[in-house]
Amino acid sequence: MSVGRKPTPTAVKLLKGNPGRRPLNPNEPRPSGIPTCPEHLNAVAKAEWDRISVELSACGLLTSIDRAALAAYCATYARWVEAEQKIDKHGTVIKTQTGNAIQSPYVGVANRALDLMHKYLVEFGCTPSSRSRVSVMPNAEADPEQWNEFVAPLQELEMPSDPARAN
Repeated sequence: MSVGRKPTPTAVKLLKGNPGRRPLNPNEPRPSGIPTCPEHLNAVAKAEWDRISVELSACGLLTSIDRAALAAYCATYARWVEAEQKIDKHGTVIKTQTGNAIQSPYVGVANRALDLMHKYLVEFGCTPSSRSRVSVMPNAEADPEQWNEFVAPLQELEMPSDPARAN
């Protein structure tokens, strides 16, 4: 098992302009297709799937193999919505059977869901800071030849002359 930072996908390096000037992986898998929404998601999660999948797909940031990650994000989103609704109904502080005031368990559920949502959103480039590091080529999915014309020269320029600089 490797230690250290997880590698940046080649597509993300290209979109960022490969600021580290490290060699690109020409053999990295390039998945395609748009995933279908899993049936097990509830109505709130499916609505979020419909909303965000359109945006991610338009940016070229969603492929068929991202289905599980997007489903996990959408399920977490639905859990957060439910917890927030319970907080609105019952408040952030509740009384126990003995009369002690404690924080509502829904506050913890909502906070944990927000943490998980943030992690998924960063992976998909959906936060302001993660989005600022990515430049999306317009209509890259609509015209694959345009994308290949963009990638090929960069791959030729980035081949390592010094093996010590390899990822």
